[in-house]
Amino acid sequence: MDGKYKKLVLGLVLDGVGMASLLLPGLGDFLDVLWAPVAAWCMTRLYPGKKGRVAGIIAFVEEIFPGLDLIPTFTLMWVYTYLLSRTKGAQPA
Repeated sequence: MDGKYKKLVLGLVLDGVGMASLLLPGLGDFLDVLWAPVAAWCMTRLYPGKKGRVAGIIAFVEEIFPGLDLIPTFTLMWVYTYLLSRTKGAQPA
C-alpha cells in the first residue's frame, strides 16, 4: 500500500476516534478535551510543515468545540494534500 493511502486509512481511523465521543453523551465532551491536543499533535506528525501546523490548529478547534466532531478533519486534509493541492510533494491520485 502506497504511503499516501496509509495516511488516508490512518486519517479515517483518527476521524472515527474523534467522532466516537458523540456516542457518549456527557462523557464525550470530557473526552474531547483530552482528544483535542492528541488530534492536533497527530495532524502535525502526519502533515509536517506549515500546512500541518495549520491543520493541527483546525483539528484542535474542531475537537474542542461540541458538535463539530462530525467534521472529518484528517480526511479533509488528505483530500486537500493529495487531490487538491498542487504543491511540491503532493501528487495527484
